[in-house]
Amino acid sequence: MFSFAVTSQSSDSAARCGRLETAHGAAESPVFMPVGTRGSVKGLTPAQLREAGVEMVLANTYHLLLRPGPDVVAALGGVHRFMGWNGPILTDSGGFQVFSLSELTRVGEDEVEFVSHLDGARVRLGPVQATAVQNVLGADIIMAFDECVSLPCPQERLAAGVERTIRWARQCAAAHRRGDQALFGIVQGGTDRDLRRRCTEELLRLDLPGYAIGGLSVGEGHEAMLETAGYTAQWLPTDRPRYLMGVGAPRDLVAAIGLGIDLFDCVLPTRNGRNATAFVPGGALKLRNERFKRDDRPLAAGCPCYTCRHMSRGYLRHLFLVGEMAGPILVSLHNVAYYQRLMSEARQAIRDDRYGRWAAAKLEELNCGAPGDDADLNVA
Repeated sequence: MFSFAVTSQSSDSAARCGRLETAHGAAESPVFMPVGTRGSVKGLTPAQLREAGVEMVLANTYHLLLRPGPDVVAALGGVHRFMGWNGPILTDSGGFQVFSLSELTRVGEDEVEFVSHLDGARVRLGPVQATAVQNVLGADIIMAFDECVSLPCPQERLAAGVERTIRWARQCAAAHRRGDQALFGIVQGGTDRDLRRRCTEELLRLDLPGYAIGGLSVGEGHEAMLETAGYTAQWLPTDRPRYLMGVGAPRDLVAAIGLGIDLFDCVLPTRNGRNATAFVPGGALKLRNERFKRDDRPLAAGCPCYTCRHMSRGYLRHLFLVGEMAGPILVSLHNVAYYQRLMSEARQAIRDDRYGRWAAAKLEELNCGAPGDDADLNVA
């Protein structure tokens, strides 16, 4: 039910195009997945996502476990029907919440105990339970339960997290029950090359259909993130998809594609959209700025998204200032479309065997701003 094939390879970088086939359709890589934490990409309908060019989305196991519960999702037809999304879906395992909700968690050898951020109830989640929940939810790609630690951290803490991640991945593989779902392993190890190598080698013994690079963009800095992702990607099989988890600023995506990464996710497009920030060529527009009050231009000239076809910067600014919910929706829609066009341009550059040149020009644009644009540009 799941397969992956490399369809094009750049000769001047490790960038590559691929095709993922799942029980719910295909996705072309490099692919960016908008995040639907609670079963919905905030503010956007499935039809809007499709119009924006989205092929694949991500949902969050921990949050769906709390509400409405996997049994409810199953009773409503599984996560695809529940969300109204008939394309590929990836669910994370809940392992990232060990990091993001660290003040509410207690990590043990076999499971993590969460204090629910909703009502204070105690919730236990481990590799077997996380796999079982994802089997019930029914996503096309599911993730092994892992431990992500913040950086920097003591070496012994980092090493313990790697050993726990390896042990938990083995338990996830043993517990996995659905042949129509692909279980991906997650390589941890911070920025420690030896720990990353050990984690990679142990996970490869499981012969999983895909592998993720986790535990980055958690405090290590841009250059260390790219260096770590680069050498880890080189150790992963060329015939399996490589997923860089939670990394999503445009310049990071362009650089990481050049390292051979295939899948990405991040909340930036919708989170920034809800906060009046629009991604455009060269950086980002801060729409609350007074300078946009009478600006009748679209967010980005030539952008084919619904927002840019119909709305001006001045109107969008007005929506945010008066608290209209249309503002966050319209800018989120534009941002998601921007990310999808970025992926489409990257794929075409790889097919044309000019990715290195395209990426260099795109990174210069993102780092320096678009020439001739007098907008309030800030690289995101």
